[in-house]
Amino acid sequence: MITIIRPALVFFVVLTILTGIAYPLAVTGIARIAFPWEASGSLITTDGQTVGSALIGQSFGDPKHFWGRPSATGPFPYNAAASSGSNQGPLNPALTDAVKGRIEALKAADPENALPVPVDLVTASASGLDPHISVAAAQYQAARVARSRQVPLEQVNQLIDQHTEGRALGFLGEPRVNVLNLNLVLDGLRG
Repeated sequence: MITIIRPALVFFVVLTILTGIAYPLAVTGIARIAFPWEASGSLITTDGQTVGSALIGQSFGDPKHFWGRPSATGPFPYNAAASSGSNQGPLNPALTDAVKGRIEALKAADPENALPVPVDLVTASASGLDPHISVAAAQYQAARVARSRQVPLEQVNQLIDQHTEGRALGFLGEPRVNVLNLNLVLDGLRG
């Protein structure tokens, strides 16, 4: 019996050390050398203080800021420890009611806006943490932000254009705007 159990235990210990300790340490070390910003969480700092991550959405409610996608995480929005979607299908009455409520809130925040509400402003992403919005979602909010900040709409639109990220690898996904980066630039404006 020991002749069977001993090799199995040795194999178990060796594989545990290799796959549970050595491999993760090697991959982490290589990532920190090859991609230091990404490996440390893609943290954005302003004046030496961390203000967020380029990879995790944040909640903005002030009319002077662009608003991101709704978050489906719990117990609070954009909880990175609880990344998940709502798992509500398009026929689910709870999702329908939530979307209607979000549309009403957007229209109440900017009653003069006659543009159609972009879908990403009223639905959460699969992770519930998406830091990006579509260019259409940024343009939808531009007039409200410009009015609230008392800056020309053209200036806000230029900032949207300057902070629009292209498709990944040139062909994957859609152009998008990182909400935190855009809001940080806007917070540097005076007016």
